Amino acid sequence: MQIDLVALASFAKELRDRYVNLDKDHHLVAARLAAIVDSSFDAIISKDLNSIITSWNPAAEHFFGYKAHEVIGRNIRILIPESHQDEEDEIISRVRAGDVVKSFETLRVRKDGSFIPVSLTVSPIKDDKGRIVGASKIARDITASRDNERRIRLLLREVNHRVKNQYAVMMSIIRETAKRTQSVEEFQRQINERIASLASSHDVLVSTDWKGGDLKTLINDQLKPFKHDGLITVNGPQLILAAPAVLHIGMAMHELATNSAKYGVLASSQGKITISWTIEGSGDEELLKLRWDETNNASANISEQKSGFGYVVLQRATPLALRGSAQIIINENYRIWELSAPLKECVSDLDESEF
Repeated sequence: MQIDLVALASFAKELRDRYVNLDKDHHLVAARLAAIVDSSFDAIISKDLNSIITSWNPAAEHFFGYKAHEVIGRNIRILIPESHQDEEDEIISRVRAGDVVKSFETLRVRKDGSFIPVSLTVSPIKDDKGRIVGASKIARDITASRDNERRIRLLLREVNHRVKNQYAVMMSIIRETAKRTQSVEEFQRQINERIASLASSHDVLVSTDWKGGDLKTLINDQLKPFKHDGLITVNGPQLILAAPAVLHIGMAMHELATNSAKYGVLASSQGKITISWTIEGSGDEELLKLRWDETNNASANISEQKSGFGYVVLQRATPLALRGSAQIIINENYRIWELSAPLKECVSDLDESEF
């Protein structure tokens, strides 16, 4: 049989070109896959059916602290805590059966011995004949998500605690106000005002994620409803109050301003109010001294009352909450309220730069 050498050469060239193109495509796909593995933020590790590590990407180095040359050829069990070694037996068994091990959360061990929470997914690796020869593991660091879950649980407990505390405060406000009002209308007005004052203090805390609040901001916010232009001076060093102090000092400021709006400077627009604070002492003996000093030029006849809700807040509730003391001095021309409390009971333990 005569062979057409020209046709044979043409066929051979076609096969060669097709093989070259396939080889180029194969290398291109492989290069793309390698780039994805190398740039992944997840640890991607391959191992054979004897659990011997055969590949190790840069993210795995970052997660576990081992360089590739330190672990390739070693058993992957070096990454598994003693208490979790049985996981590897189950994983290998399922891989041999051709199963994909869906994502599950577990612990692994870094080179330095510390534990890292991870989410693992394991898939079989097959050769070109379809035989299972190993497994590919993708490990995702879930430290941040675990921390977020823990913070959420703590936050929910804290919210529950604060809601109960505020419920108790509001019940006290309602009870004490009811004792000292003569009509439904008066009760409703006073309750609305006091709850609005409490809400204003809450706004100060919410703006800082309940870390605390600036004392000057708190005082100014409590005074806003009273239209005090030019009548009140507020001065003192910057001081970040702890959350309980924000609520109790806020209530005290509201009661003082309410009383002034009925009988004092804010009623007559004559005289002045100075609100000031200082820090005295040192170390564990440091004290916050907060003073409301009101001089009324209208000479209103103000008698000291020792049974009103405001008096309870000023003389008992606020100082007791801050483990301090308070005094009230009143006559027809002036009203003074001074709070003295341990500084450590009043201030936030966080850095002022966080506010």
